[in-house]
Amino acid sequence: MLIHQFYDKGLAHASYAVIRAGKMIVIDPARNPQPYYDLATLHQANLVGVIETHPHADFVSSHLEIHQQTGATIYVSKLVGAGYPHETFDEGDEIKLNDIKLKAINTPGHSPDSICILAEDENGHTTAIFTGDTLFAGDVGRPDLRESVGNITAKKEELSRQLYHSTREKLMTLPHHVVVYPAHGPGSLCGKNMSPDLQSTIGKEISENYALQLMDELQFVDLMTADQPFMPRYFGYDVELNKQGAPSFSESIASVPKIGRNTKLEAGIPVIDVRPEADFKKGHVNGSVNIQEGGKFETWLGALLNPGEPFYLIAADEQSLDSVITKAAKIGYEKNIKGALLRPDHATYHSAVLNQEDFKDHPEKYTIVDVRNWNEINQSMIFDNALTIPLPEIREQVQNIPTDKPIVVHCAAGYRSAAASSIIAAQITNVPVYDLSDAIVEYFV
Repeated sequence: MLIHQFYDKGLAHASYAVIRAGKMIVIDPARNPQPYYDLATLHQANLVGVIETHPHADFVSSHLEIHQQTGATIYVSKLVGAGYPHETFDEGDEIKLNDIKLKAINTPGHSPDSICILAEDENGHTTAIFTGDTLFAGDVGRPDLRESVGNITAKKEELSRQLYHSTREKLMTLPHHVVVYPAHGPGSLCGKNMSPDLQSTIGKEISENYALQLMDELQFVDLMTADQPFMPRYFGYDVELNKQGAPSFSESIASVPKIGRNTKLEAGIPVIDVRPEADFKKGHVNGSVNIQEGGKFETWLGALLNPGEPFYLIAADEQSLDSVITKAAKIGYEKNIKGALLRPDHATYHSAVLNQEDFKDHPEKYTIVDVRNWNEINQSMIFDNALTIPLPEIREQVQNIPTDKPIVVHCAAGYRSAAASSIIAAQITNVPVYDLSDAIVEYFV
C-alpha cells in the first residue's frame, strides 16, 4: 500500500492518494485535480474512487470533477445529503483495493457528518487512519462551523459533546502505532493549536494532544468552545458548494476575464491589489486594498470579501495574476472576479509615510489601531491605548475609528496591517493613515 500526501501550504490542507495493485483512491482532494491525475499516471494506476470525509468549509474540493472526468466513484457519508452522484460510506462500509481495505467510521464533532477512514493491510491489521478534520497533529477540529450551514446543523456545544465521544470511543481505542493522516496542518483555521507535524500516530496524540487528555465531557466542551480562531466569510459558502460539487477547475480559471491594464474600473467594486506592500505604497489605484499574494492570500481574500461579491484583481505581472486567480479558485471565488489586470498606468495614489521617530516619541498624537485577531489581543496589548478591530471586521468598523488624529495601524508582523491600512485609507481621507508594517517588532517587550 502506497500512501502519498499532497500538501497546500497556503490553506494548510493535506489530501491523500492510496495506491494498491494498480488502483488509486483520493481522499479530500483540493480544487485542482491535475496532481492526482499525474500521480496516477506515474504509478500506472486507475483512479477509481474519491472519499470526502465531510463537506469542507475552508477549500473547494474537486471530487465531482474527478468523478466526471474519470468515472471514479465518490464515497461520502449518507448524512451529508450530497447533491452529486455518490455511494454512501459510513460505519460498516468498506472499499477493497485488491487485498487491502479502507473502512469508514462515523466521527461526528467537527461536523455532524464527519467520517474517518481506517486503512487495513493485507493481513487485516489497521495501519493508518485518515482523520479529515476530526483529529489533527496536536489538535482536534473546531466544532463551531456547522451551526447554520450543511444538511445537518448543530450548535457548537452539541458538536463538542459528539467530538468528545468520537475521540474517546472511536479514535483513542485504536492501536497506538496507527499512523494519523489529518486533512490540515499548522496555520489552518479548522483548529486552534496544531503542531508543525503533518502526520502523527494515535499513541503520540494520546500522549501529547491537549484535547485528548483526561477530562470530563463538560471540561471538554468548555475547552472546545473557547478561543477558536475567527471564521472567514467564505466558510459557509464552501460547505454548501462542496455539498453540491464544484464546476471544473480549468474551465472556471479560463473563464476569468483578463482586461487591459488601463480599462476603466466600475465604481463601487472592490479592487484587490496583490503586489508587495512596498510596491503598493509607492503607487496604486485610489481606494484599492492591498492583500499581498504571499502569506495566506486566499484565506484573507475570503475573510474580507463576501461570497458572491464581485471584485477586481491587480497584479504586477502575468505570472502573479495567474497565481492569484488560481488561489481565488481554491475557495470558489474565481467567478466573482469582474476583471483581472496588470498595474494600471494611473495607479499613482501614494500611501502616507510614517515618521517613525515622531511616533516613538509621541504615540499619544496618533490613533493606534490594532488589527490582530482577538486571541492575540486578549493575550497581550502592544499599545495600551490602541483601538482593537481585528482585520476581518475592519470593513464594517471603519466608521468607529476617530479622525481627530493621524491613524497608525499595526498587526504582529506587517501583512495584515498592509491590508487594514489600505481599507481604512480608502474610507478616511481627512487625516493620514499610516501602516506601522514590520516595524511593529521594535515594540514587542
